[in-house]
Amino acid sequence: MDDYPLIENHGLIGDLQTAALVTTDGSVDWFCVPRFDSPSVFGALLDKDKGGHCTIRPQHRAYATKQLYLPDTAILVTRFMTEAGTGEVIDFMPVTGTTVTESHRIVRMVRCVRGRMTFDVEVEPRFDYGRKGHRLHLSEHGAVFVSEDGTELTVHPVREPDDERLLDLLADRRDALHFSLTLEAGQERGLVLERSAGGPPREMRLAEYSRLFDETVAFWRSWLHQSRYTGRWRETVERSAITLKLMTYAPTGAVVAAPTAALPEQLGGERNWDYRFTWIRDASFSVYALLGLGFTDEARAFIQWLADRVGEHAGKDGDTGPLNIMYAVDGSSDLAEATLDHWEGYAGSAPVRIGNGAATQLQLDIYGEALDSIHFAHRHGLQVGHRGWQALRTDLDWLVDHWDQAEEGLWETRGGREDFTYGRVMSWVAFDRALRLAESNGRPAGVERWRGARDDCYEQVMAKGWNEGRRAFVQHYGSDVLDSSLLRMATVGFITPEDPLWATTLDAVEEELVSDSLVYRYNPEASPDGLRGSEGTFSLCTFMYVDALARAGRTEKARLVFEKMTGYANHLGLYSEEIDPTGRQLGNFPQAFTHLALIDAAITLDAALNRT
Repeated sequence: MDDYPLIENHGLIGDLQTAALVTTDGSVDWFCVPRFDSPSVFGALLDKDKGGHCTIRPQHRAYATKQLYLPDTAILVTRFMTEAGTGEVIDFMPVTGTTVTESHRIVRMVRCVRGRMTFDVEVEPRFDYGRKGHRLHLSEHGAVFVSEDGTELTVHPVREPDDERLLDLLADRRDALHFSLTLEAGQERGLVLERSAGGPPREMRLAEYSRLFDETVAFWRSWLHQSRYTGRWRETVERSAITLKLMTYAPTGAVVAAPTAALPEQLGGERNWDYRFTWIRDASFSVYALLGLGFTDEARAFIQWLADRVGEHAGKDGDTGPLNIMYAVDGSSDLAEATLDHWEGYAGSAPVRIGNGAATQLQLDIYGEALDSIHFAHRHGLQVGHRGWQALRTDLDWLVDHWDQAEEGLWETRGGREDFTYGRVMSWVAFDRALRLAESNGRPAGVERWRGARDDCYEQVMAKGWNEGRRAFVQHYGSDVLDSSLLRMATVGFITPEDPLWATTLDAVEEELVSDSLVYRYNPEASPDGLRGSEGTFSLCTFMYVDALARAGRTEKARLVFEKMTGYANHLGLYSEEIDPTGRQLGNFPQAFTHLALIDAAITLDAALNRT
């Protein structure tokens, strides 16, 4: 661990087509281009020696460091404090817009605030996950790294023509760039890293940097101004909203589950998955969060992306049904899983997986999440057109014939299919929301078949999903294992929050899955999932627990759990997938699902507290 920064010791920057992680000591150690799921150029996060990085830090190693976002933006400021002076590295990516582009820029500006400071700068890319070599070309105006396949990363220095060469570029090796930068108080210089620049390196003036900076600030503040949230946790909620926006692929509106791959759920374990794709489930939840805050354009874009997936696969049969559980951000579905055997993994946690083999699993709950989000969007004025409705009808007719079968479940277990209770609950949601849409719009539908399937789902869950001995709903039929996914049963309206069956289920979850407010997904020892090792508490589930408590009228407990959970965020308000017993963050980072659940929990809890 000494050779790797803690997962939570990172900030996120992005341009709405890809993103980068920056450590608290000034290293860009994760950057994939031209989009989230592309091969990495900087990947030291997963292999400190072979991954590549771009680092800016004080030459004098005795420093303290702090990191923050410029308020209401995605501009990251990393501050270094030494006895000789104080300096800042300001990192951001100019927003690219909705047109797909190969060109992406990271702006890295260095400013001396007090005294005098010398910074060491290292640029060491490793193209294609470190699998392709490259050549370095230096000129008086900058540098270009050219990989074996022709991909270019250009370094443009930011400096003035009459300065005393505050920033000189020197190659210390054949494939890396290293130089020093000495600044007095009030001075700033820097560099711009550009992928596919379309021309030679050039010196950028400070005025041009200032324009890029001002435009980026204006974009983020204008976007955030749309938020209607005025509740108790405004700063926390709005930081989550910005984080979700950073994980949105603007050309299609798809939200990736996380911008990283293969960060471990257990150090040294094998639960290392690639999350740089769009899950139907996660992204459907984003519609609730975005519309709840007032971001209609983002919700509309995702609904269109979802409608495209439903439409292009409508009528497809087979083992996994008409919808895949996840897609690439452009809607393609070839996510073949592979391992990078030449990388050691974060802190030695191999294997390093790219792609995701779970893409072909059968997970029946996604139909409920998709229909629920479409129904919610419809209530907010985002309506389904004729072709979209026809495709939905086809999918619902498929679900009528297939909902009552074993599946892998939402946690993507690899230990075989089961009759998961959550999948049945969400199948009920799919039929229920489809019936409501058909009635409110006067659309043609197989109403009798859908109603019959909905009622059968309900009766089956109540008969088989309930375990009388546990006095709780359980993970799958015939078991006594608890599962925190079922915390959503009251949220989706399957059961009323006041029902005694729900009260005892909450009590059972608290007794077995809650550890000082943090919530586990399930107990893998009681319900083997086909994978070795254990995992930490699941941050998403903790916020789902808050939502469930608030709906059940347990508002004081809900508030305490929420406040405790905010203490587990990193210094910037970001969450990874899991938290281990020491409070350290684990898993891919930051995780969209967690930030979506935070927003939903805050909105629900605010409303509950306002009623008391």
